[in-house]
Amino acid sequence: MKDLRAYSVELAGEQQQFLEQMAAAYKLPDAGKAIRCLINYARDHADTRDEIFAEVRCLDC
Repeated sequence: MKDLRAYSVELAGEQQQFLEQMAAAYKLPDAGKAIRCLINYARDHADTRDEIFAEVRCLDC
C-alpha cells in the first residue's frame, strides 16, 4: 500500500468543482486522486514546470 498522507489545501469553489468534475469524468475515486495526477504529471514532465508554475494566473480574482 502507498504511503498516503493527508495534506490540507485551500481552494476556491470553482477549483474544487473542477477537480470533482475531472474525478467524475475520468472515473477517479475522488478529487484527491485528481490532485495526485496533476502532481505526478508535473513531476514526470520537468520541461513543463515553468509553464505550470512560473506564470502567475489570477482566474479567481
